[in-house]
Amino acid sequence: MTTRGSTHDAADPQVSVVVPTRDRPDRLAVCLAALERQTQPDLEIVVVDDASRDAAAVAAVVATAPRARLVRGAGRGPAAARNAGVRAARAPVVCFTDDDCEPVPNWAVALADRLADIADAADAVAGPTRNGRPRSVVAAAAQAVATHLAEATIDAAGHMRFAPTSNLACRTEVCAAVPFDETYPLAAGEDRDWCARLVASGRTLAFVPDAVVRHHQELTPAGFWRQQVRYGRGAYRFRAGQGTLRRPEPAAFYVGLLRRGFADGLRAGLLVGVAQVATAVGMVQEAVAARTRR
Repeated sequence: MTTRGSTHDAADPQVSVVVPTRDRPDRLAVCLAALERQTQPDLEIVVVDDASRDAAAVAAVVATAPRARLVRGAGRGPAAARNAGVRAARAPVVCFTDDDCEPVPNWAVALADRLADIADAADAVAGPTRNGRPRSVVAAAAQAVATHLAEATIDAAGHMRFAPTSNLACRTEVCAAVPFDETYPLAAGEDRDWCARLVASGRTLAFVPDAVVRHHQELTPAGFWRQQVRYGRGAYRFRAGQGTLRRPEPAAFYVGLLRRGFADGLRAGLLVGVAQVATAVGMVQEAVAARTRR
């Protein structure tokens, strides 16, 4: 693994943003442009290229972002890529987002300020991730599923049990104590596992409403199905590890999920229902694969 630094790197960054990427240089360019607009002055961006087929294209995009550095990953998935980014980060606070995301300008400031709040200390923080493609019914449905899974866990004190890594931050020592589980090979379940281990360790994950990220998912109906099947595979792995395979979410969770989907229109609501079928298919596939591995 090699790291390249920009001549414009902050000498003493206070916030590092880790962005894993693979084979999406065009989307990465939009993400980096949004990160360059961050109002946090002492910020560095660590891009981890997880073995893109066109590594030169990724390097060219990173070279256009003055705050960014490039780390070469080994193609072992987003969990391993994030851990590599944390190891390369130089700041006491690490933020995570994805290469198809666009954080609003005050995103990093909002997350870092909440972590620094002595009156109500939190070990990790997360903001809302919103659909960045409002004209896409498929993207709206996909985001409804992810958003509900996270925001249904927020309690009266503003603490969460789960947040996706599209919009997450913690202090560097927390990342060291609770690394991502690199046995998760896909972008599915590894964030749920990380949050579960964080909370189980007695640490807190707080919600920051102002730290908004726009998620630009480019999904066809077939891509949506494959995504939800992948999430099902990750969900099986996560639930098997937690010992909760036989404990489904309460009925109110699914009612709220469908309500959120239909809030974006009839077709989006129906797709959210389809997503539950795809998730079940993925869980069955992973159960079969797990038996084969044994």
